Amino acid sequence: MSLAESASIIDGAFQDIPVIDLSRAASPDENERKALAYQIRDACMNVGFFYVKNHGIPQECIDNVLEANKEYFKLPTEEKLKLNHKNVANFKGYTPLLDANIEPGNSGDLHEAFQIGWEELEAKVHDEKRANDGAMAGANVWPERPEMYREGMLKYYHAAVAVGKILFPLFALSLDLPERYFDDKTKNSAAIMNALHYPPQTGPADDRIVGIGAHTDFQCFTILWQQPGIQALQVLNSQKQWIKAPPIDGTLVINLGDQFARWTNDIFKSTVHRAINRNGVDRYSIPLFFGTDYDVNIEPIASCVSAERPARYGPVSAGEYVNQRLKEMYY
Repeated sequence: MSLAESASIIDGAFQDIPVIDLSRAASPDENERKALAYQIRDACMNVGFFYVKNHGIPQECIDNVLEANKEYFKLPTEEKLKLNHKNVANFKGYTPLLDANIEPGNSGDLHEAFQIGWEELEAKVHDEKRANDGAMAGANVWPERPEMYREGMLKYYHAAVAVGKILFPLFALSLDLPERYFDDKTKNSAAIMNALHYPPQTGPADDRIVGIGAHTDFQCFTILWQQPGIQALQVLNSQKQWIKAPPIDGTLVINLGDQFARWTNDIFKSTVHRAINRNGVDRYSIPLFFGTDYDVNIEPIASCVSAERPARYGPVSAGEYVNQRLKEMYY
């Protein structure tokens, strides 16, 4: 059965989110890699979300970036606003509470954020990896304190990018494509990372103001670390039920974004989700939005198109697409 035929019989009424073990992702046995890829295919077609364990990010790296962000978000608002993203190229820097509003009709997203893109730990004046960013060009900015902020953020950023590099060959196999299909499209993969702080939401429940409103992500896929022990993430199934995606120790959450949905002609799901922090405590999470090089055109892959499932999207450059979606979110 072709991918398009398989997609036609998916109902999307999932009740839980699968956990996938990445420990054999680099196995020398092609059959093991394909078996892992087919687990990913099933998750991508049925849910659009999955957890991964044995992802390779050291716990020390996670602990350090969490501590750095706890210190940063405790700073006075006026100090954080010195790096307001609206005064910096392409959304880098600080986003205050309620500044973003991702769900039309809502009254703002109840979180604050700090956003970065690619940067080597040993900074380069002219980084060749960012030469073709086009619509998304713009250097990172960094707060003066805490002192360890840049190091903690970038070490986690590069560790998460390494997870993305592991996943792309598995996505290729899951689509019955050559394993290295995405290599020439991800030489300088665009990855935007947000450190997010959700204050506790108290008072009467009001779905017009939540941590982040119902939305889909923009890039190919998101690699999400969420703070243990604090439930906030919810995923919408085809029956319009909000399914909880609680933190699971030792895992990351992977969810597909709109670029992959466009590439796969909606065979892989970009699933609506939201976050609501009604736990009475501060919550931290770190999504890294992983995509192709910004100058790559995104259009349906041939194996995902058929007479019964014609192409649903025209070509668009990855950078222009992300830039436009961010403008819709903030302006």
